[in-house]
Parts: sequence; structure tokens; C-alpha cells
Amino acid sequence: MTDVLPRFHVDQLRRLGRTKLRPLDDHSSLGVTLRGDGDLEPTFVPPADQPHRAAAVLVGLIDSQHEANVLLTLRTEHLSSHAGQIAFPGGKMEPGETSPLETALREAHEETGLEPSFIEPVGLLDPYLTGTGFRIEPVVAIIRSGFTLAPDPGEVAEVFEVPLNFLMDPINHQRHERLWKGEMRRYYAMPYLERYIWGATAGILRNLYDRLYGE
Repeated sequence: MTDVLPRFHVDQLRRLGRTKLRPLDDHSSLGVTLRGDGDLEPTFVPPADQPHRAAAVLVGLIDSQHEANVLLTLRTEHLSSHAGQIAFPGGKMEPGETSPLETALREAHEETGLEPSFIEPVGLLDPYLTGTGFRIEPVVAIIRSGFTLAPDPGEVAEVFEVPLNFLMDPINHQRHERLWKGEMRRYYAMPYLERYIWGATAGILRNLYDRLYGE
């Protein structure tokens, strides 16, 4: 694809982030495009009786020698929600937390053991609304090499990496569908080797692509 860089380095993201991403201190809803589970379903509206709970995830881009990789987790099979699915480190904002960055850093440390000192925040993507009632603020950050991980076995079965270049190639942005609560729903999926990346995780990655390469 001519619009995708052959190798995506983190220094390129730093430059693009200044103009393509939302500032980390952007707490305004003005001019913000809401993304979510309904991106491919224009008529889909999250249930009105479920207020959107604030949450944040870390879209961590690992600074490797050759190209950037994205840090992802495989959730354990026994969790009450999204068990066995691939996700970014993240979760709901706790009382006293004042920014998505604060939440994303805490959750990443709790879930994977990643120390905040290895994380260089770059900017925010658009808020992502889920059908389960969450408003997720994705925090894009660069992860400096040399870190060690200690995944929480109660939440994370595995931590792994996927090349950012693969995820930013639109040829890999598949559109799948499945039956959900009696209705056929469409969603983004980005299968990589044996990993099935889909749902909110794929939707947020698609938003990253739109932000970096959109008009």
C-alpha cells in the first residue's frame, strides 16, 4: 500500500502526534469525534439506560530497533467480561483520578507490571463508546526498550507484541459480523497469525490509522 510507511518508527509518531492526535490535556468535548462499537453500524445506539462510565487504555508503541510494535494483552478465560479476548492494558477510572493518562498508566502497571518510567505519552485518540456502557479514552504512548513485565495472572494470560506496520495497513482491516443479542453486528477485525484482534481493540487501532493517515 502506497499510503503506509514500509517501517513505522516511533520518531515518526512523535512528529505526527503533534498535529494528528488530541493533546493529553484535552478534556473538552468540543470538536471531538466519537468512535465506538457502532462505527460500522450507523443506526446502532448504546443503551440509553447505561450511563457511559469513564475508562482509559494504553495504546503502547514499543520503541524497537527495526520498527514499532504494539503492546497487547490476552485476557484470562475466567473473567466475567471479555474473557479470552485481546485488549489494550486499561480499565475504568477510579475515584480521585483526574485524567485518562493517570488511569492508563495505573492500569498498565497493575495488569502487565510495566513501569511508568518507561512510558512516554504522545497524545489521545478519539473517545470510544462501547455497547456495554463505557467511554474509553485511548492514550497513545511510546514504550522505551529495556522494560520488564510481570503480568497479573488474575487478569492477563499473556502479553505480546504485534508490528504497528501490520496494524496500520488498511488491507488488514477486515470487516466481520456476528449475531449479538439477536441482531447481526458488524465490526473491525485484524487477525494476526493465531491472534484474533477484534471489537473495541480493532476499532481503536482503526481510529489510530484514521488519525495518522486521514485528511
